[in-house]
Amino acid sequence: MMPLSLADAGKENLIIKVGGKPEVKKHLENLGFVAGGTATLIYSMGGNVIVKVKESRVAISEEMAKKIMI
Repeated sequence: MMPLSLADAGKENLIIKVGGKPEVKKHLENLGFVAGGTATLIYSMGGNVIVKVKESRVAISEEMAKKIMI
């Protein structure tokens, strides 16, 4: 298990757990990051990451990406 921020770009990953404070966890779940779902790291630069989740591309901070365990 590792954070999404360390994933290889372009590889689809299974989300095992979403952590963080309740409000952060809820925000990530609203964006589509839920346990059992998939996420693909598209691009990482300057502390921000672009992730494909549920057929959408979402930009989140690297700090938030560290709370998504794959």
